[in-house]
Formats: sequence, C-alpha cells, structure tokens
Amino acid sequence: MSGDATPPTAHQHVTWHQARAIAHAAAPLLPARAVPVTEALGCPLAADLTAPADLPHYASSAMDGWAVAGTGPWRLGADPGRSLATELQAGDAVPILTGGAVPAGTTAVLRSEHGRIDDLAGTGDRKTAVLVDVGPAPVPPNAHIRPAGEEAAAGDVLIAAGEVLTPAHIALAAVVGADTLTVRPTPTVAALLTGDEVITSGLPAAGQVRDAFGPQLPAVVNLLGGLTTAVDRLPDDRDSVTAALSAATADVVITTGGTGRSRADHVRSGLIDLGAELIIDGIDVRPGHPAVLARLPGGGPLVVALPGNPLAAMLTLLTLAQPVLAGLLGRPRPGSVLARSAVDLPPGRATRLVPARRVSGTDGVTPCGHYGAGMLRGLADADVVLVVPPRGLVAWREAEAVALPWTRQHVDAGWPGVTASRTPGTPDGGTLKHSPTPDGPETCGDGPAPVKPVVRVEGPRI
Repeated sequence: MSGDATPPTAHQHVTWHQARAIAHAAAPLLPARAVPVTEALGCPLAADLTAPADLPHYASSAMDGWAVAGTGPWRLGADPGRSLATELQAGDAVPILTGGAVPAGTTAVLRSEHGRIDDLAGTGDRKTAVLVDVGPAPVPPNAHIRPAGEEAAAGDVLIAAGEVLTPAHIALAAVVGADTLTVRPTPTVAALLTGDEVITSGLPAAGQVRDAFGPQLPAVVNLLGGLTTAVDRLPDDRDSVTAALSAATADVVITTGGTGRSRADHVRSGLIDLGAELIIDGIDVRPGHPAVLARLPGGGPLVVALPGNPLAAMLTLLTLAQPVLAGLLGRPRPGSVLARSAVDLPPGRATRLVPARRVSGTDGVTPCGHYGAGMLRGLADADVVLVVPPRGLVAWREAEAVALPWTRQHVDAGWPGVTASRTPGTPDGGTLKHSPTPDGPETCGDGPAPVKPVVRVEGPRI
C-alpha cells in the first residue's frame, strides 16, 4: 500500500477541540487486572478490598509488661512467646511484649513500669517469683489489651473501589494479607524516537539537533498518567519504522517526527503500510498541525504520532496523548481553565497554542515569546498554554487555556548553590534583593548561614 494516500475514514484537519474529543473517545477504559500489591501504587482500585478476617486477628498487648489474670499479686510464669496456647488461671502472670498475643484467661496487661518482681515464694520445686502491682492505681480490667477486630471486622470494606492507591493503602492491604490487588492498570507507553539528525550528547554540529524527547518524554507521560516501558531510537528508514510499529506491545505508542508527507517522513507511511486505522490525520492548530492519531490493526495499540519540532510535539502531547491516557484510565476528558490575556492577540488562520506566563500582581497572563514550533524557551517559562481562536483575543477578557501537567517553581536566592539573576516580577527587574529575617540578616558567601529557602509557586489565578 502506498504511504502517500489517506484512508477515507480518517478525520482530516479537525479543530483542536474536536481532536481532543475524538482522542478521548478513541481510548476505551482498560480492563481491570490483578497486580502484585507492590506494583499497585497509584492505580485506581477496581474492586472493594474487604477484610478477610478480624483486624487484628488476635487480641494483642498494647504495652511491654505482663499479661495477668485476676487481681494481684500474681505468680510469674515463663515467657509464652507469641503462642496462643498458653492459658492463664486466676493469680497467674506471664511476660508479654507490645504486639504479643494475649493468652487465654488474661484480664489485663500490667505495664512494665508498674510492676515489681519480688523474691520467690513457696518451697522446693514449687517456688515461683511474685509480681506486684506498684502503679498509682490497681490495673483495671482489660487495660492495655487490643481486642481482636478492634480496627475492622471480617467483611468490612477497607478500601473502596475507585480509590487511587496511596502508600498507606498499600500498607493496609499488606497487613490484611493481600498479595495482589485488582486495579485499573496504568497505561503503558512505548516511545519511538525518529531522526537521523538527532544526537543524544554534547553540542550539536551544523545539521544536527540535540535530542529533546528522550530526557523528558517518560517523565511527562508519567505526569499525564501513563508509564513509559520502552524508548527506542529509529533511523529515518521506512522498513525500520514500520517494523518497530508492528512490534509495539504497549497500550499506547508515541512517536516523534516523520508525520509529514516528504520522502524522509516514514511514521505516517508506516502506519498506512500496516493497515492502521487513521483516526485523526492533521489538526487545524499551530503548532502541531501534522499530528496523527491511529490504531494498529487487530485491536493493537493506539499510536499518537507527534510532529518533529519540539514545541509542536510537546503541545500535541496535551492535545492528543493527555485525552488518550485519560480515556484508558476511565477519567473524564481533560478540560480547559480560564485565564485572561494581558495583551491583544491578533486573528489567525487557525487556532494557536501559545505558552504564557502570569503577569505579577494581576490575574492575567502574557505570551512568553520564543514560541515557534521548534523552540522550547517559551514553554520552559510558561505557567499555562493559551488557546487562541482564529478570531484572536481581546486583552483582559476571559480566555481559554490549558494547564501544564507540571508547576513552575522558583527558589529564592540566598540558598547555598543558588545564584540570583534577572527575574521577572522583581521591582527593578534585576537581581533578587536580600531582606532581613527574624533570625538576622540574610547573607551570601561568608558570614552567617543563610535562612532556609522560600519556595515561590507561580501560576495563573484561575
């Protein structure tokens, strides 16, 4: 099959809003599966976790001391260890540790600081040590005993379906003996990075570019809810690209570059060669218009094909990959946030995605500059991405924006290892000023140790 034709079923040049809706609808909820409890962190629980038995499943001591039966003084017996076979009679006592099983017949636990062991009583082989209660008051019945079922009774729901599992959930599941948990799995992602001109280290020479995707794509995928399981670099060769697409086994395949129609672009051609369903073939947006969303045949993975330009690719992750991952996770389609452009933005032929940052002291944002399709400097300085419709934007009127999956932060100068530099938002637009603190003046270099850093989180007021 020729790689130059477009299957008639593909949505061609859809709007940016349509693309996000189509991408979300194309990604059905992944089926639940049982995973080891150690791998369930961050996954939504698909079925209630109930207590298989009382929790705790035996009565235990809340203190180091002695398990006693009846009123004292008591005959002190041997250490029963953690056995439940020991049974106390009235007047008996045995040592016990915190968490130890309380023997049958125990009426209370006498804490170690409230007991005194006196000389042996009795004669011959019947001599025993005597435990005396020397506490401020006689030990009351049931003191310092954690009864079985105190935390949960057998059958109680411990973690409800739908909870995104935290470390505390994992610990609770382990305590009740769960070896596996039925979860909505994290979507797996395979990344295929193309480009003969791409290098992975050092300063690129003329005709070369440094890899912008390998160092950060897995982290961004993680922020969007996925898990990158493979990153492969491919030459600009049609057979290699087609073979890599065919061999992909993840839930989602993300490719970079090769989505155009030139003789050097092979991702789109490889998809067509494999008989993939092209769901979206081009989006009416700048940057990012040559993006492709496809599904490999035979119920294969979804393919999010990003343009090769770095900013275009990063913004296409938000346009297509974010709603795809949300759909696989059963989450609602990602929405937009409200912002106000501090400047007029002129009309254009298509929707434009413009990195923007907060204007200090206002509820507005302003374009960062340096937001050409091949530039990353503007995005690195951005708090949100403005969605500029073809009609443009009027300053200070409500506008649509997309929240970035990360939060830009700034650590104040004065912390060891941080050098002050020009920072937007400071009164003089120059270096950050050091100010006195309750503990004395803040200094750099020699002198008193600087105060702890103050982390300033910046973002639009939405």
